[in-house]
This record gives sequence, C-alpha cells and structure tokens, in this order.
Amino acid sequence: MSAKPRLTYCNGRGRMEPIRWLLAAAGVEFEEIFLETREQYEKLIKDGVLMFQQVPLVEIDGMKMVQTRAILSYIAGKYNLYGKDLKERALIDMYVEGITDLMQMILMFPFSPPEAKEKNLDSIKERATNRYFPVFEKVLKQHGQDFLVGNKFSWADVQLIEAILAVEEKIPAVLSGFPQLQAFKIRMSNMPTIKKFLQPGSPRKPPPDERYVETVLKIFKK
Repeated sequence: MSAKPRLTYCNGRGRMEPIRWLLAAAGVEFEEIFLETREQYEKLIKDGVLMFQQVPLVEIDGMKMVQTRAILSYIAGKYNLYGKDLKERALIDMYVEGITDLMQMILMFPFSPPEAKEKNLDSIKERATNRYFPVFEKVLKQHGQDFLVGNKFSWADVQLIEAILAVEEKIPAVLSGFPQLQAFKIRMSNMPTIKKFLQPGSPRKPPPDERYVETVLKIFKK
C-alpha cells in the first residue's frame, strides 16, 4: 500500500485548497505539513525541495511536485477525473482555467486593503454573474446532464463546486439567477466524498481570516 500524499503549505486555503478538494473528491486521504515560519520555508528552498522556490508542495508517488496546475492535472489523471479522450480533456482544461481566473480574485481578496474590499467584492460579483457562472449554467442546461463533461464526474465539477461555495460565502444570493447551478450545487454537495469533505472536522479549510493573512505575509514576504 502506497503512502498517503503529503501536502506542505500554510494552514489555510490559498493555492492548496483546490488540491485538497480534488484529492478529497477522489476519496484519497492525505497528510499535511503546515508552514508557520519563514525559516521552515527557507529550509525547503535550501534543501532543493521546491523547484521554483514556491509552494504548494505535494509529495506523491515518489515525486515532490510543485506548481498548482501540474499537481491538479496529475491527480485528475491518476484518479480518472480527466475525461476519456483529448477532446474531453481540452474541455475540462478550458472550464478549469476559467474557474481558476475567478478563484484568483477570491484568493487575493483577503490581502486587499480595507478601502478596496468593497470595490473588489463588487468585481467578484460582477465577474461571477456576468462572465463565469453563465457559461456553466448554459452548458448544464444545453446537455441536460448531471456533470459538465461527458456525463461523468471530473476535475471540472470539483473546481466548480469549490468556486460556487467560495463565492457564496461572500455573496450569499449569487446563484439566485442560476437554477441549473443551484441544482448542480445540491448534487455535488451530496456526492459521498464531497459530502464528507464538507463536514466539520474535515481537511477543508475555513475562509481566510486576519491570522492567516498575517502568517502568509510573514512567511513569504521579505
């Protein structure tokens, strides 16, 4: 039996959270190491563990993987969440890239200065409701299937449910005009592996707070 994947990052969402989501959705248990000091991070660099001097770091199948996209692609492929052929994979990639663009705004929001938060929140709402969510609403309506690609659960579905829940935390009524996405949210949230991940005590991290922001800045900002 192979060892559990080991994830090294701060004790918070950040760029590791989609990796946690994907592993959990695949039913894979993992271990975590939390960085708390600048010294821990510098030691990883000194030891040559971080190819580009960046985390997330995921140790899996004898590899020390960095770069979020590469890690997610590997996990999706390994656990059969990446489509049945190149065309489905391309579609999953496009959906994932779009969702990642939206999630980048969510990711940076806690680090914005107080005077910019309202403006940034408006930007998230505008992009979610006018650019990103309409795409997935249309896809689900047109093909009438439960999942985004090939009527089979994939990485794209995992990314989308993560994004929906993350945006809803900030804008609770954001799905009010998207009935297909409302139904999708319910379906995904009731899938056994995702339902387990959404329960208290799971490895899912809470929304970033001031302490998380301080920790990130302490570790990564010189």
